[in-house]
Amino acid sequence: MKIKLLALLALMLPALAFAGDAPKLDSGDTAWMMISTALVLLMTPAGLALFYTGMTRSKNSLNTYAMVVGAFVVAMIVWVVAGYSIAFGTNASAGMQKFFGGFANVMLNGIKWTDLSGTYPTYVFVAFQGTFAAITVAIASGSVIERIKFSTWLVIVILWGLIVYAPVAHMVWGGDGALLFDAGALDFAGGTVVHMNGGLAGLVLAILVGKRANYPKIAVKPMSVMLTALGAALLWFGWYGFNAGSAFGANAIAGLALLTTTIATAIAGITWMLIEWIVYKKPTLLGLASGIVAGLVAITPAAGFVNVAGSMIVGVVGAALAFFGVVGLKKMFKYDDSLDAFGVHFIAGLWGALATGLLAVKDNDLLWDGPLKASGDRFGQFMVQLESVGVTIAWVLVGTVVVYFIASAVTGGGRVDKDTEEMGLDEATHGEKSFNL
Repeated sequence: MKIKLLALLALMLPALAFAGDAPKLDSGDTAWMMISTALVLLMTPAGLALFYTGMTRSKNSLNTYAMVVGAFVVAMIVWVVAGYSIAFGTNASAGMQKFFGGFANVMLNGIKWTDLSGTYPTYVFVAFQGTFAAITVAIASGSVIERIKFSTWLVIVILWGLIVYAPVAHMVWGGDGALLFDAGALDFAGGTVVHMNGGLAGLVLAILVGKRANYPKIAVKPMSVMLTALGAALLWFGWYGFNAGSAFGANAIAGLALLTTTIATAIAGITWMLIEWIVYKKPTLLGLASGIVAGLVAITPAAGFVNVAGSMIVGVVGAALAFFGVVGLKKMFKYDDSLDAFGVHFIAGLWGALATGLLAVKDNDLLWDGPLKASGDRFGQFMVQLESVGVTIAWVLVGTVVVYFIASAVTGGGRVDKDTEEMGLDEATHGEKSFNL
């Protein structure tokens, strides 16, 4: 017995000796963050691509898929080359640090494969955040499908990732010195950074490119509601990496985010279905899928901050507002947001960002952090959330306009010609069809 105790003490001594040292790699956290990265990756070239493709016309379905996947692969390289450094670098001057991280980490310069972000490798953090950057610009594609040049779109992806996405990510998540981070803005997994950002960029691009030919005089029927439903299911599955992964470890906050994501999404799907049933007398699968995505979007900024009741409120209101954005707001202002990227992502993301300030739980075990937590100043936190929303809107509006005009000039105009639009972008642009029947 004495030998066993001595052996146990010998095993414990190294751990005790280094107990006060810097955090070391945790295999559980590392495994979870790698899995989360793969889950978020699945959301774009599979989930979002199928969700969007099913809603478009068959003659443009392959192009729609290509725009999402093309955005993803290009945006990931842009992220590694310079986007990560702009978002999370730390060498910018004090004044510029509010908006940019600097260029010290271009091509990941200065980051070793052995470096850690907390308890897992920094390289994993780079890859994880890269999937966020990639899906954000891919979201915007849903507003301009069926009439934008593929070449223009790819140039937009490059410029937008550097000029719009990376600075917004820095302002919210960039740490001490960053504008909205210092103000105490709460955005657990990307309400402002991802969904408001991508959704508003989509609307701006849709207005600049112009409406589709004969819109809204002709009916634009989805190619396959089943593909859209499958895409929504894959998005829900991948979203656990998106939200629970944003706890940055296999911990209690990840468990909270997983549950609140599930609850908000389920009740949002029910809400959209019931509204549609009441208004149109029929519950459609497309509506149910749209409600699911609206719930996922709405809970994203709040997932690690709210309790079960809060997640239900976020889901119900988020779905109702997104339904209005898709059905009412678009008709009211007569813009052609092809697949409702603005109506769902911006509107539900806006609600989620503001609701976080109203519903964040004051609990030492939760992540409501910053200058306003101690006093429980919920109104003050709401005003900070409002500030973060306003800054995001202003930056995205100006940045997206600049990016579009540069991309349009580089590619000789941003819109396809009339004949190409009439034929369909699948054959005219890619020389392929989705289905050779």
